[in-house]
Parts: sequence; C-alpha cells; structure tokens
Amino acid sequence: MTSSDRPSQRLILEAGRADRQYWGDIWRYRELFFILAWRDVAVRYKQTVIGLAWAFVRPFVTMVVFTVVFGKLARLPTEGDAPYAVLVFAGLLPWTLASSILGDASNSVITNSQLVSKVYFPRIIIPFATVMVGLIDFGVSLLILVGVMAWYGVVPDWHILLLPVFVVLAVLVAIGPALWAAAMIVKYRDFRFIIPFVVQVGLYVSPVGFSTKVVPPEWQLLYSLNPMVGVIDGFRWAILGGDSPLYLPGFAVSMLVAAGMLWLGIHTFRRTERGFADLI
Repeated sequence: MTSSDRPSQRLILEAGRADRQYWGDIWRYRELFFILAWRDVAVRYKQTVIGLAWAFVRPFVTMVVFTVVFGKLARLPTEGDAPYAVLVFAGLLPWTLASSILGDASNSVITNSQLVSKVYFPRIIIPFATVMVGLIDFGVSLLILVGVMAWYGVVPDWHILLLPVFVVLAVLVAIGPALWAAAMIVKYRDFRFIIPFVVQVGLYVSPVGFSTKVVPPEWQLLYSLNPMVGVIDGFRWAILGGDSPLYLPGFAVSMLVAAGMLWLGIHTFRRTERGFADLI
C-alpha cells in the first residue's frame, strides 16, 4: 500500500478542545497513574531502614504520648465509656492519612519535574497518585486500631459500616489544599517549607488528642471551620458509635469548607498547570 492509498487522519485545532478533553485524558492515562502510584509506594518503603514497620511505629508512639499527656496528665474527658487510647487512635487515623497526602502531594510536581517538562499528560495525575501511599499507611494503622480495640474489649456496632465514607472524605479534605500547594510550590519554591509547619500546627488545633466535647458549645460551629474536625468526629462516630455522637451542624460546616477547598485546589492547579513546564 502506497502512502497515497492510506486513510488520512484529520487533526482538529479548536480553542478549548484540550480543556474539554482533560478529564477524559485522565482516564486514558490511568496506566500512568498506577505506575506512578506503585513507584511512590516502592520508594517509600525500599529506602527506609525499618520499611513498612515505620507505618506501625509512628501512629502507635503518637497514641501513647497523647494518651499520657491528655488522658493521664491533663485528665481531659473521653467520650462515653470509650478508653482514651481508642479515642486518640480514632482521631489519629484520619489525621495521619490527611497529613501524609498533603505532604506528599504538595511536593509531587517538583519531585517529578523531569517527567513534567518532557511528556504530555494531565499533570493532576501526579498528586493523585501519591494518595495510594497514604492509603497503605492507613491500612497498616487500621490493623493497630483493631488490636487496641481488642485489648480494651471495645466492639464496634453498625456505624463501622460507614467508615469507608469518612475515609473518602479524609482524602478529599487533604487533596484540595495539596493541589493548591503543589501549584504554588512550582511558582514559589519556599512554599514547600510552609507545608510541614502547617501540618505540625494542624495536629494540635485539630481534635486528634482530645474530644471536640471540650470545646465550649458556643464555639463549636466556629471550630468546625477546620474541615478535619468533621472528618475526625465522623471517624469516632463510626468507630465508637453511641459513645461519640456526631454533631451534625458542625459536620455540615466542615464539609462545606472542605468542598470549597477542593474546588479552589482543582481550579488553581488547572489554571497554573499550563505553565508548569516553563516554571520548572
């Protein structure tokens, strides 16, 4: 067959066409997502001395410290009859997941600068791929929670069936700010030093080591402007059931803030994505 007999292909150049096809391109490049996710998981655990055991050590030590400081020394109240260690670990689960995603995803574009500057693909795949590392760490921490609950004789009720819903919410709460931070770090490199500080402060202003019930009722809604408040309360409600009733107005406020942050993150990332190759 000669070149003149081959069917011709038509290339259509149309303003806005690439934007309309963007989310479809994410599906077409799904194999790249899994490749990047697997690479991030392999790098995380192959280049550490204790490997996967680090996912056990960090949350367990944090639980012990918070239980001693807030439960024994400060004598803050728990929720219902729940042991304080279970209360703390139920708060640590979503916090560790969200902080891991925020830290990894915000630096992901800079870390993959060579890939971004040479090959076309929807750049938003890169921060989303880092979510898999956080979910694996979460799965390991969940095993610790099962052991702690068995130790104290805590048996969950039907609320535990809704735990996957709050896992998804924790991911969405983290990925919005992470996308915004990833875009900002490409333009302003010193932003990457701000993220660890934000995570450190957020650990203490979020109800990880204590119950939200210690916050005065008149401040509950204002406190719920921190989206992690709603997520952590949701986790405790799913794990502890009736011992930790969910404050629905505060939960609704947290989810509205999380939705706004997710929209801002995606909008900022998409707006600045076109210039990533030039800035990097």
